[in-house]
Amino acid sequence: MIDQQTIIFVIIGAVLSMLMLGGGIIGATFIIRPKMLLRRRMNQIGMIGDGGASDKAEGRRQRRIQEKVKQLKEKGGDKGFTDRIADQLLQAGLDISVSAYLVISAVIGVVAVLGYLLSGMPPIGALAALPIGAFLVPKMVIGGMAKRRQKKFTAHFADAMDLIVRGIRSGLPINECFTVVAREFDPPLGEEFRLLVEGQNLGLTIDDLMARGIERLPTAEYKFFAIVIQIQRQTGGNLADTLDNLSTVLRERKRMRDKAQAMAAEAKASSMIIGSLPFAVAGLLSVVNPDYLMLLFTERTGNILLGIGAFWMTLGSLVMRKMINFKM
Repeated sequence: MIDQQTIIFVIIGAVLSMLMLGGGIIGATFIIRPKMLLRRRMNQIGMIGDGGASDKAEGRRQRRIQEKVKQLKEKGGDKGFTDRIADQLLQAGLDISVSAYLVISAVIGVVAVLGYLLSGMPPIGALAALPIGAFLVPKMVIGGMAKRRQKKFTAHFADAMDLIVRGIRSGLPINECFTVVAREFDPPLGEEFRLLVEGQNLGLTIDDLMARGIERLPTAEYKFFAIVIQIQRQTGGNLADTLDNLSTVLRERKRMRDKAQAMAAEAKASSMIIGSLPFAVAGLLSVVNPDYLMLLFTERTGNILLGIGAFWMTLGSLVMRKMINFKM
């Protein structure tokens, strides 16, 4: 026999199921169905969907933008070793050849090995000093120069867009606006627009000039500008309004980047303090008790411990840098 409590639970469950089913039907009838009817009616009159001319135009514009982005990505890939070095030198603004760069890197590597051996350290460490001096140090220097150049270019790029917008609205041609930007702004921003003007005077197409500019300054802001100019030449429209919107986007990106850097400032300070603690403690010990510290440099076990400590410290620093380095 089924007890009375089980029967009550079954009845309550059935009632709740019926209420939920009824609520779903009511919701579908009074909420979802009117929206479906409205969307069907809008499709019939051509406000949305395939029947809308504005929707089709916007779709074509989106496809053109995606194609331009894809072309920019394809141009940056499948490059050899010397081509990548040439691009790095170009981005850093250095007017030297790849062969000269390789010779300078080899000289730095040899100097690093000689300095290491003259310091009295174990000879096996020279195997690490050579690649560090010949490859890592020059690459870091070139990369730092390129980043500073790109940062300097981006700092006033939105102001240059505003100047171009005001010039177009006042009736100046786009080439004359580029000339004004080249004259009023310092390198690399002014220099880049000067190259655009000179290239157009020589008969080069704007697509080729923008592609070369992106090779020199592969920033997201410059890519936005190149895509906007190229799409605008194909589709037409109000270039001043388009560049004005681009200027607003660039300023918002800069504001978000500055906000992210401000929020990460505390973490950066903490990582710098943590990274400097071993060197500070070693400096104090070298003054208080130098014999206790010199065992790390004179004994083989101490050298191994120094190498292990340097490896883990470098790994930890790279992890912290990756965590607090925001790219936008």
